[in-house]
Amino acid sequence: MSDSPTSHIIQSLVSNLVIAVSKGVAAVLSGSGAMLAETLHSFADCGNQLLLLLGVRQARRPPDAKHPQGYGRALYFWSFMVALLLFSGGGVFSIYEGLHKLEHPEPVSDITVGAIVLGISLLVEGWSTWANIKELNARRGDTGFFRYLSASKDSDLIVIFGENSAAVAGLVFALGAIVMARHTGDGRWDAVGSLLVGVVLVGVAVFLATEVKSLLVGESADPSVEVAVRQVAADDPNIVEVLRVLTIQQGPGEVVVAAKIRMRDGLMTADEVCRAINAFEVKVEAAAPDVRWLYIEPDIED
Repeated sequence: MSDSPTSHIIQSLVSNLVIAVSKGVAAVLSGSGAMLAETLHSFADCGNQLLLLLGVRQARRPPDAKHPQGYGRALYFWSFMVALLLFSGGGVFSIYEGLHKLEHPEPVSDITVGAIVLGISLLVEGWSTWANIKELNARRGDTGFFRYLSASKDSDLIVIFGENSAAVAGLVFALGAIVMARHTGDGRWDAVGSLLVGVVLVGVAVFLATEVKSLLVGESADPSVEVAVRQVAADDPNIVEVLRVLTIQQGPGEVVVAAKIRMRDGLMTADEVCRAINAFEVKVEAAAPDVRWLYIEPDIED
């Protein structure tokens, strides 16, 4: 794992903390439920980024006797916890606040400070989202955007995109809600804004939880890894056939490969077979750099 994901998470943490405090002040001054929902959203994002940093740190721990294949899935676990926090700490409470305000609407006072804070926050989050999309576009190549999101093995990248998208949508809803509440004098608009923010957060949280759960349970690696294994085998004169290939994504940039292969008949001794397998492993690791663990079983049939 590179250092860039960590730097991006830290940048998001600092900006979200500043935005959260600003929103909190504006929520107190305006009495807006939608603004309060956005404040909770930003503080939830801060907590999420701390959890992601913890996950990145744990995932970098080297293998040991208890975890011989390392701690790569720790990042998937903490990414799943982020989804739960986004659902409960942000989404559910925002919906509760919206329902409460809908039953007991209150007039929204001066929205000047709130509108300014939301406007600046929208610019900051919009820039962050655009930067995230550019990074996604650089990684996905010719793969469709949403298909890449669904297939990506980098849970921190998925979570950051989900958070940024939810932040932009939530800010638009909150800004529209307080403007309408102030313009019409009807506090129910503010409640609607809070409800919409909550629905967005819950929707994003469910999407993130679904995607990360698959990685946490144990998802196969990108198909290109198996293609590389089979291509290396096809070019190896000592290998007649690849009987089976199994790949597992152990963590971001960490893949486990197990393959059953049929060797050529001319390899008579155990030493010859071992040397042929060792040479094959070196070629596979060169062709697929994400492969960290490679298990080869010579056999005559599947």
